[in-house]
Order: sequence, then structure tokens, then C-alpha cells
Amino acid sequence: MRSVYLLLSVVGLVGTWWFNLASAAAGENYLAGWFANAASSSAAVDILVAGIAACVFMVIEGRRLGWPRWSLVLLVVGSFAIAVAFVFPLFLALREHARSRKEVPA
Repeated sequence: MRSVYLLLSVVGLVGTWWFNLASAAAGENYLAGWFANAASSSAAVDILVAGIAACVFMVIEGRRLGWPRWSLVLLVVGSFAIAVAFVFPLFLALREHARSRKEVPA
């Protein structure tokens, strides 16, 4: 599963930043684009709610696994500064790695 999560993380990073950079190169207002029409507004609300839920899960699960607080802060900040599509699968890969190194209840 680690490999799948890492692959998804790379796809999430490249996929989101491809369009982020294209938007910047075109001089578009990135945040205004999130709510430019009903379809983009729906996608924006979808990713915002899913991103917040992912951040809550990452913090709770990271604390349960004994991860340092700074790493959890980086994950949360990275979710919104880089992309949830990159950070959340990366978190899942790191979680799988941590769980494989020690017996952790599911």
C-alpha cells in the first residue's frame, strides 16, 4: 500500500501544481477561480471539507502514533500550501511505514 500511496502523492503534486503554475502564468486570480462558477464552487467546497477532515485525521492519528508535533504542523500547513492531494497520500504512506515498523492497532 505504501507504494500506491506514494504514487498517488506524486500524481497529486504534479497534477495540482501543473494547473497552479498554468494559472499563475496566465495571470489568473487563483482563489477567485475556485468560485468562478457553480461547478468550480462545488469542487472548492468539496476539497475544503475533505481537506479539513484529512487534517483532523492526520493530527489525531499522528498523535496516536507518537509523531512529533512539528511534523503534524507541517502536514496541516502543507495540505493547504502545497495540496491536499499531495500531503494526504504522503501521510498515509508514512503511516503505513510507521505501522510496519511496530505493531500498532488498526
